[in-house]
Amino acid sequence: QVHLAESGGGLVQPGGSLKLSCQLTGKFISVNAMGWYRQAPGKQREFVANIISGGTNYQNSVKGRFTISRDNARNSVYLQMNSLKPEDTAVYYCNMDITTDALTLTYWGQGTQVTVSS
Repeated sequence: QVHLAESGGGLVQPGGSLKLSCQLTGKFISVNAMGWYRQAPGKQREFVANIISGGTNYQNSVKGRFTISRDNARNSVYLQMNSLKPEDTAVYYCNMDITTDALTLTYWGQGTQVTVSS
């Protein structure tokens, strides 16, 4: 079975930066869309960013501060987060649309905690 593993979360001061990574392992045929979501305490999960063949998309609150990218050689997707705010505190999840055995499904990582605080 395929597996997504996130890393790079932690505690950072307001205005600081973090880079999240998500690596896909296992047997698969291809990967299509890749994205990041987040869930803050007491809130619903929300879209952050994604990257597809046609370009990238961002949640309005992170535009100009976050950058999503991918490395096909490493089967990974990244989220560079700059100018972090306390409001960015959340568990961040990566997801990918992955084709295995001629079937395309959406897979999710286990999440990585990002805490922005002085």
